[in-house]
Amino acid sequence: MAKGNHTTVTEFILLGFTDNPKLKVIFFVVFLLIYLLILVGNLGMVTLIRTDSRLHTPMYFFLSNLALLDVGYSTVIAPRTLMTFVVESKAISFTGCAVQFFFFCIAVSCECCLLGVLAYDRFTAICSPLLYTVIMSKRFCVLLVLGSYLMCWINATVQTIIIFHLSFCGSNIINHFFCDVPPILTLSCSDTHIIDIVHFIFSTVIVTSTILTILISYVYIVVAILRINSTEGRRKAFSTCASHLTAVTIFYGTGSFMYLRPNSKYSVDQDKIISVFYTLVIPMLNPLIYSLRNKDVKEAFRRIIDKKVFVK
Repeated sequence: MAKGNHTTVTEFILLGFTDNPKLKVIFFVVFLLIYLLILVGNLGMVTLIRTDSRLHTPMYFFLSNLALLDVGYSTVIAPRTLMTFVVESKAISFTGCAVQFFFFCIAVSCECCLLGVLAYDRFTAICSPLLYTVIMSKRFCVLLVLGSYLMCWINATVQTIIIFHLSFCGSNIINHFFCDVPPILTLSCSDTHIIDIVHFIFSTVIVTSTILTILISYVYIVVAILRINSTEGRRKAFSTCASHLTAVTIFYGTGSFMYLRPNSKYSVDQDKIISVFYTLVIPMLNPLIYSLRNKDVKEAFRRIIDKKVFVK
């Protein structure tokens, strides 16, 4: 690592996806539609949870935070990406790049933590239903969320400082559509070996700890479900976990492939596609996953529609 910040680069150039004018129009429309769906779906989910008293439970408290995170880290990426399709300049300041990475790092790592928290919530609800409201008290739920944010803030702060403290004295062209770790490190003229290790350790600790929480929780959940005598009871118990399992599989599958692989297998074009998936497609899909497969959410939505119809 370079001693001190000897950066001569004052801005970066984000190449984005294409310079073809026709493809730019297509990409702009697609990305804009995805971003609007993210805003409508996730903010709609938050509004629904806040307005319906029957959804004022720990699980939906965590889901509302998850929805806000999806809005947050897609907003860090999408507007800037949309600009690259309509303006000639693709420059982003050195500070702007660092800020974008910082907030993205917080949001994506917090998403990992909240998925782990949701697994623990489902474990408590199914394995200790009589003690659920006692264990998952409002204070404890708030502490779990705040603890997740604190841990992820520390992670983002450390990684942002050590990465943007490197020396960038050569090319300033980032072959990506946002400031992510792999393409930034390729531009540094400092030794990035220590940075690679620190980034890998932080990513591994967060991903591994949350995955272990999810796996252990679901081992106990499966055992508890198998002890239920009725088929209908088993189905209802499992249905409360199906949405979460779907979201976990999609998110961790793409995220792990992106960040927990050797540098020798790094591919810029491949990473762009994967990055689009977990920065924009997953936040768009999450509201659908948690609403279409969730009876309580669908019923809450029907109640709101019925109220509006009745008022009219």
